[in-house]
Amino acid sequence: MRTNTAVKPVLNHEGLNVRHLPPIEELKRTALACLLWEDNFYESGESVAERIKKLVPLCAPEDVANLAIEAREKQRLRHLPLFLVRELARDSKRCHNGLIATTLCRVIQRADELAEFLAMYWLDGKKPLAKQVKKGLACAFGKFNEYALAKYNRDATVKLRDVLFMVHPKPKDKEQEDLWKRLVEGKLNTPDTWEVALSGGADKKQAFERLLAEDKLGYLALLRNLRNMQQAGVDPALVFNALHKGAANSKALPFRFIAAARAVPAWEAEIDKAMQVALAGVDKLPGSTALLIDVSGSMKSPLSKNGDLSRLDAAAALAILVRGICENVRIFTFSNDLIEVAPRQGMALADAVIKSQEHGGTYLGRALKTLNSTVNADQLIVITDEQSHDQVDSPTCKGYMINVATYKNGIDYGDWVKISGFSESVINYIAAAEK
Repeated sequence: MRTNTAVKPVLNHEGLNVRHLPPIEELKRTALACLLWEDNFYESGESVAERIKKLVPLCAPEDVANLAIEAREKQRLRHLPLFLVRELARDSKRCHNGLIATTLCRVIQRADELAEFLAMYWLDGKKPLAKQVKKGLACAFGKFNEYALAKYNRDATVKLRDVLFMVHPKPKDKEQEDLWKRLVEGKLNTPDTWEVALSGGADKKQAFERLLAEDKLGYLALLRNLRNMQQAGVDPALVFNALHKGAANSKALPFRFIAAARAVPAWEAEIDKAMQVALAGVDKLPGSTALLIDVSGSMKSPLSKNGDLSRLDAAAALAILVRGICENVRIFTFSNDLIEVAPRQGMALADAVIKSQEHGGTYLGRALKTLNSTVNADQLIVITDEQSHDQVDSPTCKGYMINVATYKNGIDYGDWVKISGFSESVINYIAAAEK
């Protein structure tokens, strides 16, 4: 067998020759915009998961652990951080100083993630838990009170009581010991949630109005149930008060507000106001900014098989945020053509971006050549899935390339600052860098 062979070129999905990334950089671009096991335009969810499996052993364990924490705490992803820790656990001999345990304890932030991780751990067949995994799950179990445990104590393949039996956490006091005993015996107090209220046959209008008045409806549940509330005739004043009151601390990803407005167009104005509150707090970008958004056909790929949101929706949501923090901004979209979009705000901007032109080819290189020759800006921000047909040159000013997809190979970055993800943390990064 010959070993001295020609180096094969690295191509993206549009056939463009690109630079090979180091394993940790490839893992970051794959992970930070990844809804695990969800198919996208060019790749299946299974192939993305397999690539992550292959990349984790090639990276320093500390880098993988930090990536899992960033994915959970900044990008607000749920399954992907658990998957990264699970892959670290396959090679636990490389992980020192309790790295797996501390990372797992930190990324588990909802009670259902305890059982979700265990189900993920046994996906390839049931096997004994690694010592560090047991420690991490035991640490995380102690975070949750009765309400949290009861809310997610579901009849699934892996139950919370299964996790308890497997890891044997030590209760911090008699109260916690009694709580866990009630969990095992199936005697937890029924949580007062909207699911319980409605499944019990309660009047929808009365149930939602009571939960809103008593502040017992989570913010994501609020956004997802706006259509149900409108159809049930819930008092709009109660709904709008909850929208505005909880927005600042909601942790809702920007595109969730677009989905909510799409579900209830009549309430778009109030949802828009809540979104502005949720996305506030980012420092202003000084000077002039050019914002370029990919609206090509591949950007219409859905974020999840059960949802109606696309990566273009995620890009439009980020565009709303960039528009809000820029002192002076011009907004453009590209596909086959370069089109300037009026600098609207909020939902009106998202609508203008999505409808700006046909969703066809991906000619980022051509769009940038035109932009660089006609627009004088201090910084250029591109939001894309990085699957360009043509070569992309370096920016003529400070350039940021925000990747909102998971594809193995992107463009050849040149002098671009590369960022992956679709939460507002990517914009926080740019604001901090500009300081």
